[in-house]
Amino acid sequence: MDEIILLHVSGDDKPGITATLNEVLASHGVFILDMNQAVIHQTLLLGIMMRLPRAAEASPVLRDLLFATSEMNLQLRMTPVKREQYDAWVGRQGLPRYILTLLSRQITAEQVARVSRTITDAGMNIDVITRLTGRPSLDDDDTKPKRACMEFSVRGQPIDNDAMSARLVEIGRELSLDLAWQRDDAYRRVRRLVAFDMDNVLIEGEVITELAREAGVLEQVNALRDAAKDGSISFEEGLIQRVALLEGLDEAVLKRVYDRLAVTEGAERLITNLKRFGYKTAMISGGFNYFAERLKDRLGINYASANRLEIAGGQLTGRITGQVVTGKRKADILKGIASIERIRMEQVIAVGDGPNDLPMLGAAGLGIAFHAPPPVADSVGQKISTLGLDSILYLIGIRDRELLEAAENVV
Repeated sequence: MDEIILLHVSGDDKPGITATLNEVLASHGVFILDMNQAVIHQTLLLGIMMRLPRAAEASPVLRDLLFATSEMNLQLRMTPVKREQYDAWVGRQGLPRYILTLLSRQITAEQVARVSRTITDAGMNIDVITRLTGRPSLDDDDTKPKRACMEFSVRGQPIDNDAMSARLVEIGRELSLDLAWQRDDAYRRVRRLVAFDMDNVLIEGEVITELAREAGVLEQVNALRDAAKDGSISFEEGLIQRVALLEGLDEAVLKRVYDRLAVTEGAERLITNLKRFGYKTAMISGGFNYFAERLKDRLGINYASANRLEIAGGQLTGRITGQVVTGKRKADILKGIASIERIRMEQVIAVGDGPNDLPMLGAAGLGIAFHAPPPVADSVGQKISTLGLDSILYLIGIRDRELLEAAENVV
C-alpha cells in the first residue's frame, strides 16, 4: 500500500526552495497529490501532500528532506496521512465553493475574527485567503482614499444560509465592512458587461435636484421624490410631475448644472480599468439624456440610455419626449445591450442605488446596491457602502498589482 505524507515547510524565503525540495522527492519517484505555497513578508509557508510509490521506503526520503531543509535553514514537519483521512479529503472536493470578499477602508482583526467565526459556525471551511489590495503604507495620507480588500475562498454548504447571511449583514453594519458572497463558478470569472445607474452612482447627487434648485422648485420636487420612494405614486408619475415643475427653465442652465457635477469616488478608475480588461460598459438612467451623453463621452462608456427633456425656444417645456425609463424599462434595455453584444445575463453586472434599479439589478448575474438605503441594499445580493465605485474590481477578483501591470502595458 502506498504511503501518504503531508509536508509542512516554513522559514525565510529564498529562490530555489521549491525546486530543491521537489528535486529530492523526484529522486525517490514521489507523486505530488497537492501543493500550496504562500509568502508573507519574506516568510515561506509551503505544504506538499506526497505519495510514495510501493517500492520506495519512507526513511530515505524523509532523511534526504531533513538534510535539504536543514541546509536551507528551514523548518520541516511531516505528518502521515491515513488512507481513510485522504479519501475523506478527496470526497470534500465536490462540495460547493464560494468567494467571500471583505471590503473596508482598512481591515481589522475584529472584522476577520467575526467573519471567520460566522463561517465556522455555519459548518463551512476557509481554504484560501488572498489580499487583493496593495500592501498598505504605514504613513497616513489623508489626501488619498484608503482601500482594503481580502478574498476568502470558502468550501461547503451553510447549515442555515439565511441565518449566516443575516449574521454577515449585522457584522458589516457594526464594523463598517462590506461583505460580498458569490458562488465560485465559471460565470464569476467571465463577466463581460457592467451597467450603471447615473444619479448617486456614477455622479454624486441627482441631476433633477440641481435643476429644481435652479428653477426655485426644490421643495416641491423633493416631496414628489419622497412620494415615489414610499410608493405613494409610481416612479413614472413622480418623474413626470417633477419635470413639469421645470417648465420655462432656460436651456443654458443644463450646461451650468453639468459643469458642477462631481463624479463618484472611484468611477474613473473603474471605467478605465474595465476598458483595459475588455469589458463593455453601459449607463442606464432614469435621469436625463443631456447629462448621460456627456458623461458617457467623458468616461468612455459604450452605451447610454436616459430620459430626454423636451426643449422648445431655448427653454424646457416641462415634458419628456419618448418612453420614460422606468425600472422595467431599465431591465429591458440591459437585456437588449447584452443581446447586441452576445453576452449571457449571467455575465452581466448591474449597479444601482434606488428602487427603480431593482429590476435591472435582479436581471443581472451580479447585482450591486451602491451606497443604497437599507430597503434597497437588503433586496440585492451584494452591496457596497464603505468604498468607492472602483471596489467593484475586487468583486470580480482583480488585484491592485494586476491594475498596475495593465496600466504599464498601455501603449
